[in-house]
Amino acid sequence: MQTLLFFQSLWAMERRHTDGYERSLAENIAMIADADFDGVSAHYTNRADVVRLNETMRGTGLKVEGVCFPRTVDDLRLPLELAAEYPVKHINLQPDIRLRRIDDCLPLLDGWMRLADDAGIPVFIETHRDRMTTDLFFTLDLLDQRPDLPLLADLSHFLVGREFAFPVEAENHALIQRILRNSRAFHGRVASREQVQIEISFPHHRPWVDLFLEWWDYGFRHWRSRSADNAELVFTCELGPKPYAITGRDGNDTTDRWAEALLLRQMVRDLWDVTGQATST
Repeated sequence: MQTLLFFQSLWAMERRHTDGYERSLAENIAMIADADFDGVSAHYTNRADVVRLNETMRGTGLKVEGVCFPRTVDDLRLPLELAAEYPVKHINLQPDIRLRRIDDCLPLLDGWMRLADDAGIPVFIETHRDRMTTDLFFTLDLLDQRPDLPLLADLSHFLVGREFAFPVEAENHALIQRILRNSRAFHGRVASREQVQIEISFPHHRPWVDLFLEWWDYGFRHWRSRSADNAELVFTCELGPKPYAITGRDGNDTTDRWAEALLLRQMVRDLWDVTGQATST
């Protein structure tokens, strides 16, 4: 049976509250495990941090999405070495380079995929602002050259970057669907055309929530159609702290992001169940 795994971003666990209090790594891991998440999303760029993370998670059963930010092909070697020693579900690669020509990007992408194949570790390229994939059109041009490039879809960046008018036109839906057909995992937040992260519990934001649910529905269905019967898909709840989170006059979040992460998980779980029913009929 195909399974949707829910991960929680450790970055999204940061409070950044004006009271100055931050939970420890152990406290955050305990919260995530107690809430029955399947794993965490964490940086895999520093050996000491990775060792500490895995020691803290020992016995919880939590899996890991390892995040890295390479600028060269060789920059991926350390995350892969760490992932081989401290296993991950996959590597989330944010290509931290902003090239203007497609042809200049291809040797990097080919090199990263070659290293991933040699290591036997899945590596997915995240769609993210201020990265190689910052622009939707540019990323689509990359896919024209590398049709099998595995993506990790964080669609919030594309909605903000292109500022799609609402309701979104069929042409723009088709562009996002092209991204989704290459997506092997998902990062979950809801954006509007003006804000990268809006409060999903506010009733007036429901149209944007429904838009993202529609996109994820398409992505899930397509993933199901091309994946093995026992395949696992990772959806990471990534409601980031300020300045991603909108704050009030007091400098603090306008909502409880942890509560919204749990709400997002439930929405997406319900969506996944529906796509499964549709697949089986």
